[in-house]
Amino acid sequence: MQEIDLNELGKYVDSINDIQNKWMLVAAKKDRKTNTLTASWGALGSLWRRRVAIIFIRPSRFTKEYIDTSGRFTLTFFDGHKDEMGYLGRNSGRDVPNKISRAGLTETDIDGAPTFKEGRLMISCRVMYSDSIERENFIEKNIDDEVNPDGDRSIALIGEIEKGYLL
Repeated sequence: MQEIDLNELGKYVDSINDIQNKWMLVAAKKDRKTNTLTASWGALGSLWRRRVAIIFIRPSRFTKEYIDTSGRFTLTFFDGHKDEMGYLGRNSGRDVPNKISRAGLTETDIDGAPTFKEGRLMISCRVMYSDSIERENFIEKNIDDEVNPDGDRSIALIGEIEKGYLL
């Protein structure tokens, strides 16, 4: 594992393609346990003079509890491992407590932050802002209809990127 200079983060991640097409795992710790979910929505960029990661998590997701408790999350990017990430996205840690090992991934920590040995890049973040996505704020209501047919809308979390590591 090698810490990277955050000024060079763009050399290691294509924020649109890697998130939308390759996916990422969002992970957090609570009571020394890790939970994770698969995400294909999010962004990396600059906000409030800080490097940020923006993630979107439905309040019903178990990982949200972990983030709320710890105030932190990690993003792990992979080359491949879509089957494993698909399993992690379909199964809740509430129902399958050992879902990470069942998916075939190996959990590890870097400076106390959860990640996965099979990953290629981990970004560690501290939550700075959280807000609900509301139907009335959609200019194009058809997007809400398409992605939130049951009304279970995500919470937007903005995290300051604190560190990055090549795995």
